[in-house]
Amino acid sequence: MLRTNTCGELTRNDLGKEVTLCGWVQKSRDLGGTTFIDVRDRYGITQLVFNEETAAEVREQARNLGREFVIRVAGKVIERSNKNLKIPTGEIEIAVTELEILNQSKVPPFLIEDETDGGEELRAKYRYLDLRRNPVRNNLVLRHKMAQEVRRYLDGLDFLEVETPVLIKSTPEGARDFVVPSRMNVGEFYALPQSPQTFKQLLMVSGFDRYFQIVKCFRDEDLRADRQPEFTQIDCEMSFITQEDILNVFEGLIRTLFKNVKGIDLIEVPRMTYADAMRLYGSDKPDTRFGMQFVELTDLVKGKNFPVFDNAELVVGINAKNCAAYTRKQLDELTDFIKRPQIGATGLIYLRYNTDGTLKSSVDKFYNEADLKNWAAAFSAEPGDLMLLLAGKKDKVRKQLNELRLEMGNRLGMRDKNTFSPLWVLDFPLLEWDEETERYHAMHHPFTSPKPEDIALLETDPGEVRANAYDMVINGTEIGGGSIRIHDRALQALMFKHLGFSKEEAQKQFGFLMDAFEFGAPPHGGIAFGFDRLCSIFAGLDSIRDVIAFPKNNSGRDVMIDSPSTIDEKQLNELKIKTTV
Repeated sequence: MLRTNTCGELTRNDLGKEVTLCGWVQKSRDLGGTTFIDVRDRYGITQLVFNEETAAEVREQARNLGREFVIRVAGKVIERSNKNLKIPTGEIEIAVTELEILNQSKVPPFLIEDETDGGEELRAKYRYLDLRRNPVRNNLVLRHKMAQEVRRYLDGLDFLEVETPVLIKSTPEGARDFVVPSRMNVGEFYALPQSPQTFKQLLMVSGFDRYFQIVKCFRDEDLRADRQPEFTQIDCEMSFITQEDILNVFEGLIRTLFKNVKGIDLIEVPRMTYADAMRLYGSDKPDTRFGMQFVELTDLVKGKNFPVFDNAELVVGINAKNCAAYTRKQLDELTDFIKRPQIGATGLIYLRYNTDGTLKSSVDKFYNEADLKNWAAAFSAEPGDLMLLLAGKKDKVRKQLNELRLEMGNRLGMRDKNTFSPLWVLDFPLLEWDEETERYHAMHHPFTSPKPEDIALLETDPGEVRANAYDMVINGTEIGGGSIRIHDRALQALMFKHLGFSKEEAQKQFGFLMDAFEFGAPPHGGIAFGFDRLCSIFAGLDSIRDVIAFPKNNSGRDVMIDSPSTIDEKQLNELKIKTTV
């Protein structure tokens, strides 16, 4: 080894030792006949001292070191006079007697500091330099710890980690596949897996009753802060279990991660049905760090000749506690917020419950004081509260109010990143209607089992069928989802029928799985956690990019290696592919 110690481990207990360190020059300071240099590696930072009186030649060599030079130094651990108790090595320094420059460095394009002057695009181009910064490196250390805890927990419950193929068959459900041409099978293509779904079910048929994998998955989707074209899942499946078993095992995993990584004891993980989540929060992934639940006023407000309410399918609102003093400007800002195209509301109705007990509404022309008191009672409002109402089509207005609720949560400081509120959401609809294709699609995937008591509704009222499906939500982000699977060929065929597959299409796409079900498929179910999202929540980040070593930007590009890129004409010819761009 070129070093005896790292730059983060020496303390007062090592005083007097002769040591050798290697690392990168963080900064240099000349003070009279002495030069101080901070040397850094991934473990920490140590101060070096070069003294003109004891090692003049070495000190002169040190004065020519630039930022990010890679060096090797030898010397004695001595007590530091100006101690820095904010770092573990802050009570010592190394009196250097030998210096070797292992490699020089150009001036970096941005400061390699916790607070850098580099913009996002510049840091992405030089990601290998960005990874030297403490915040980014610490995120990857956190990710490593979480992966190890996951493996320890699941191994302790007899789960086997099994790798599944990366080159698979393209299937029509879900997001777009990334496809890979096959040179040996001209005109045919592999797909990269959106998840190992069918393979983990086949592993259950094979008798591997407890499987997991920390696995790369791929989806050709439009990107956003919590989405990348390649992402990582904690993928799990179990046989001979019920939904309750899945919830208990994987609630245990989440508790273990919070306890061992964050030092937080989760008291409970509450459960909520999908129907209640939509009714109370307008979202299937509600942020329950704060209240502000929806209150429906439809029956209470109709019949007063106010067309906006009279013509609405749903009138619903939230109570923003202690916000009655909001100014006209603040209310206009909220109105503009919900009118943005991505939200699409047409207007905002408000009711102030002033601290003097009076009530003031934006629709006073249509509603008298007695009416407004009834509104306030429905909201359990108190003097000082502000009620915000929206009206319109049920599904649309709930989604709009969800956005307004989250905005109010942000404005009122109720969405603290150091507070964690996990939640199970249960009993999702099995199917959802798509207006464009005019047919039902699987809300999760085609292999999700309906609740046994709802199977008859598949023929009479498919939209009312509930799934044996469940999501884990933390702070308004879905971090895991799964279901009890269909393990009976006849029921699976019925599911394909209601999803619009002909028998031939179902056989072509999923025949291998349906055939496997004829050889003794056990009851089984599972869950997949978005590992990147989970890590970003633990790290207190809004984006998953900084918990991924080499992420892509919003256009799906890796600007560091300039990918995707064109390929040589010879390769295209070998693959029998022509481009039309």
